Amino acid sequence: MSSERNPIVVMKFGGTSVGEVSRIKHVAEIVREHREKHPNVGVIVVLSAMAGETNKLVALAKSCVDRPNPREMDVLLASGEQITIALLAMRLIEGGIPAKSLLAQQAQISTTSDHTNALIESIDARQLVSLVDQGIVPVVAGFQGIDEQGDITTLGRGGSDITAVAIAAAVKAQTCFIYTDVPGVFSTDPRTCKSARLLERVCHEEMLEMASLGAKVLHTRSVYFAMRYQVPLVVLSTFEGPCNPGVNGTWIVSEDELMEKPVVTGVTYRTDEARIVVEGMSADIGKMSRLFSELSDKGIFIDMISQESVESGAVNVSVTVPDESSLVALETFQAIVEEVGALGVKIDRDIAKVSVVGIGMKYHTGVAARVFEALARERIGVTMINTSEIKMSVLVPRKYCEVAVRVLHDEFTEFNVTTGEER
Repeated sequence: MSSERNPIVVMKFGGTSVGEVSRIKHVAEIVREHREKHPNVGVIVVLSAMAGETNKLVALAKSCVDRPNPREMDVLLASGEQITIALLAMRLIEGGIPAKSLLAQQAQISTTSDHTNALIESIDARQLVSLVDQGIVPVVAGFQGIDEQGDITTLGRGGSDITAVAIAAAVKAQTCFIYTDVPGVFSTDPRTCKSARLLERVCHEEMLEMASLGAKVLHTRSVYFAMRYQVPLVVLSTFEGPCNPGVNGTWIVSEDELMEKPVVTGVTYRTDEARIVVEGMSADIGKMSRLFSELSDKGIFIDMISQESVESGAVNVSVTVPDESSLVALETFQAIVEEVGALGVKIDRDIAKVSVVGIGMKYHTGVAARVFEALARERIGVTMINTSEIKMSVLVPRKYCEVAVRVLHDEFTEFNVTTGEER
């Protein structure tokens, strides 16, 4: 660990970890064990709401009004974490461990005013560090912040992970432990592929790609914080193995801390996107710009893009967008079909995006060939392709998603992780 880091760890527990009173008691035991084994290291705890509580609050709001006001929605949603932090603080105090629950305002977590999806702007760590110096365990509400008007904000999906890593960065913690219901990061989804293996170490860049491409263990923004501020990050299970963190789990580290650089570290997939094809449109760059400007104006995120030449110099343009915004994207394209000189627009939701990710792809050739060879053996067709320095994504029919994941995982795990040579 860096000598510049303070003797503090941040321990974040997700919704399943605090889903009922017995589990909150178990979390208190984990905190107690860590303090006993590391008496000179302070602990800051960050909690999510109980599993399912946020969804219940959303449903409650929608049963009351058709369109909940975003500011008031944040006030409502932030109440979930208030319950868990108070309960855990009570349990710790009863067990003889000084503790204090803190809402976002008390922890001085400042955010933008983008209600339901705010961004953390700063954290004044003095209050947190002062409590730790006094031997007190701050128990902080994740997922929430305060804007410059003093209004409660929430950070969106995965917000508690973001809170934890941001606090770890602010207090210059030795480590940030993300406790969840899985033992770490796997090479692929173990529910889909039985040969999936737990990864001991993954670099930040790989984890960013894997998180954005379907791995749900960590939110991309939390990984970005960890990478930007060089926060040592560990993902581990609340329920498996010893309570002492660091014994099990996956370390998220910088690339230069990797002992080995696998050609492919993980295989991920997403089935929550839709493909929209604008058929037979003019190849004029101005009209192409108009097409994508419309989506940008609507705030629609575009993932993959491809262009295919057809008869008479026209092109078919395909894009993938999140399924939740696909109807708006479809209607947007339909409204300008004539303007961009297109024949029509169609949508396909029966798709899956399967990706291979590995920092070693920067140093080895032949990954694309092996991807296509593996898929060809199973006669799985590919409709779109997207690549970066450390990832390759292919769009396949959804019915072939799990087969594609398994064959690609088997293809790359059968080879030596560092040289690409057969074992």
